[in-house]
Amino acid sequence: MTDKKKADQQAGLKKTHSDDISSSAQRVRLLGYLRQHGSINTFEAMRLLNILRPGARISELRAQGHDIRTYLATLEDDQGRAHPNVATYYLGAEPAEKVAA
Repeated sequence: MTDKKKADQQAGLKKTHSDDISSSAQRVRLLGYLRQHGSINTFEAMRLLNILRPGARISELRAQGHDIRTYLATLEDDQGRAHPNVATYYLGAEPAEKVAA
């Protein structure tokens, strides 16, 4: 496993500042939040973690081997407006480390 990938997986929510908008920093924040809280929806990811396109970061985390499930539902935004098909993401089992033979 590369050092960068390992750092992404091991870093927690508090290790990156929300002003850092790089994709890797957003992945670290998102994965840390999921590990701490179990789930996050699109509105929360945008508001709490400063992630403009949470679906893209989820896709990247899945490509790294993370088991993240999606549930679509109608949710209200901060102004009380209903939005259909808003994603809520749930963290499944953590990826297994590859062991050298």
